[in-house]
Amino acid sequence: MRIVIAGGHGRIALRLERLLARRGDAVVGLVRRAEHAEDLRAAGAEPVVCDLEAAGVEEVARHLSGADAVVFAAGAGPGSGAARKDTVDRAAAVLLADAAERAGVRRFVVVSAMRADPEHPGDEVFDAYLRAKGAADADVLARAGLDATVLRPGLLTDDAGTGLVRLEASTGRGPVPRDDVAAVLVELLDTPATAGLTLELISGRVPVSVAVKGVAGN
Repeated sequence: MRIVIAGGHGRIALRLERLLARRGDAVVGLVRRAEHAEDLRAAGAEPVVCDLEAAGVEEVARHLSGADAVVFAAGAGPGSGAARKDTVDRAAAVLLADAAERAGVRRFVVVSAMRADPEHPGDEVFDAYLRAKGAADADVLARAGLDATVLRPGLLTDDAGTGLVRLEASTGRGPVPRDDVAAVLVELLDTPATAGLTLELISGRVPVSVAVKGVAGN
């Protein structure tokens, strides 16, 4: 498969790129900064500089041309204010979805956040983040032109992955290694029957492939 990952220099994205490249997929990572290109190449991905806060839909669609799937793994990151939570975590996801539809790429996977909700109350930056993520999720899932899956991991850690997870519509809070998030994303990309689902992910006792097959069969 040819897979394009927005936010290609993120800690989950780099892990995902390594997994996909290792099995022979063609992986493209969209990054804001040219200096991140070597890290993507080391992970086995082709870097493409594309700032989703500044690009238009036609430009992004060109980068998605010929892809089999798109992953939105971008985020404004810690230290950013409420305005960038909207321009990156919401608007960039919507732009990527617009571009995917324009390019004819149906499979679309979003890395979201637990408790994301467009109506989430509160005035703190993290509240704005959850509203932005929730609004993006709702937008993407509502599109008839996309086969979209939303993944909402729990507390992300850099612990070594175990390959054992809990993946359900609602899991409750808990930690999950980024390694395991990347492994679940690979399985989701291979499982179009998960389209339309919003799934929460934490560490658990079920092997990743079994967990994904389980939700796909519901």
